[in-house]
Amino acid sequence: MKRVTNVEPATPESVWALLRELTVKQAETDRLIKDVSKQIGGMCNRNGDYAEEFFYNALLHRKRPIFGERYDDVLRKNKVSVNKGFEDEYDILLINGLSVCVVEVKYKADSSDLAQNVLRKAQTFRVNFPRYEHKNVYLALAGMSFHPLTEQACRKSGIAIIKQVGETMVIHDEHLRAF
Repeated sequence: MKRVTNVEPATPESVWALLRELTVKQAETDRLIKDVSKQIGGMCNRNGDYAEEFFYNALLHRKRPIFGERYDDVLRKNKVSVNKGFEDEYDILLINGLSVCVVEVKYKADSSDLAQNVLRKAQTFRVNFPRYEHKNVYLALAGMSFHPLTEQACRKSGIAIIKQVGETMVIHDEHLRAF
């Protein structure tokens, strides 16, 4: 081991000066981390907004039936305040005289989205919108990309899969069930 020589002993003043310098550098590092976090959050929000815009327009202008039915209304971004204990947000709602389809939109669909964001929607929707209590409620997960296991989990759960393929939207609903 190499021995260091000619090192002056630390004085209280030099230790305090070093601590002040480190404190200033730490504050600058904290500020930079906050700025980067804000930028990343903004990018994620823009990706989500892009996905919602894509699927909303694709569903709104679709000429063929969706899930075997024609829907009269395509609504987007319905945030519901607490009503009987539930606060929720519904990205896209497809409504007709017989049924409602709640579409959860993700830029990148993940299996964790099923329980946290999609399956819960069937329960909260019926409570928050009692006027639709006698209609069939269908669920769909829309995403710009899907992991194969996520698609498999959707099929098992009876949730429709809506995804982007090139410039178009593809719907897989052969396994769809009412909730």
